[in-house]
Amino acid sequence: MHERAARMSAAVFAAPLQARIERVALPEPATGCVRVRLEGCGVCGSNLPPWEGRPWFKYPLAPGEPGHEGWGRVDAVGAGVPNLRVGYRVALLSYRAYAEYDVAHHESVVRLLTQLDDKPFPGEALGCAMNVFRRCGIASGQTVAIVGVGFLGAVLTRLAANAGARVIGISRRPFALEIAEQFGADRTIPMNDHPQIIDQVKKLTDGAGCDCVIEAVGAQWPLDLAAELTRERGRLVIAGYHQDGPRQVNMQLWNWRGLDVINAHERDPKIYVEGMQAAVDAVASGRLDPTPLYTHRFSLDRISDALNAMKERPKNFMKALVSI
Repeated sequence: MHERAARMSAAVFAAPLQARIERVALPEPATGCVRVRLEGCGVCGSNLPPWEGRPWFKYPLAPGEPGHEGWGRVDAVGAGVPNLRVGYRVALLSYRAYAEYDVAHHESVVRLLTQLDDKPFPGEALGCAMNVFRRCGIASGQTVAIVGVGFLGAVLTRLAANAGARVIGISRRPFALEIAEQFGADRTIPMNDHPQIIDQVKKLTDGAGCDCVIEAVGAQWPLDLAAELTRERGRLVIAGYHQDGPRQVNMQLWNWRGLDVINAHERDPKIYVEGMQAAVDAVASGRLDPTPLYTHRFSLDRISDALNAMKERPKNFMKALVSI
């Protein structure tokens, strides 16, 4: 077997804030699995703890970890795979996609429609947004506030607007507020003054508050703010990834208003894949166009720059993609 076929390049997190590219063995698909020649992988906020370092991580991480938003073309098929063929373009739910190749069980792979040819497709990230939206129960005529307009918040803005909701986008960055308007927000509010935000939302809702508020930041203050913006018997949806420690909640407020509090994070791989399939359908049909959100692109050998961009969020940053 030729060297190129036998080995591949993969990013390795060698230590906190240190990554290198290594030549490692090419993975072989086991029974029920396929191997994908990756075209790219999205950079997720959940990658920051292993990048920055936490006491529970052991370095070096496995080659390709923690990339999990990969897409590409099937290049090898294991035994017992009923629905995928070499050459199919797919998104996959895998965990070592900062590499030239990764493998996944066929049930964790979604075929991309021809309308998506040549378009990047970080399937897990898009699928996550679809699953969060499904949990929100948003309907036409409702008022929805989205606290934090990053990649996830922007996609949710478009989905809520498509559903006929009146959307209020709240974010600290002027560029994010522009994106919120572009993706269908009726109103935008800078996230810089807690009491003023509450006052503005009260004015927009005749003092009642919002039917649904989605917290999409993953920090204490936005969580507090989101609860205060939710009307009595409204829905507070926690979509932010709270990964830096415990949180306190105003249970008195939650009790008094009778809030339905929804933790919109999924852990069932089948539900992840359902969300990815829903994202394929939404993007292929034109109901969702995430292209403006792919603001920063890096080659695999610049994986450190991609992660630092995610950490620092430079001007006009929404989402970084790593091209492979």
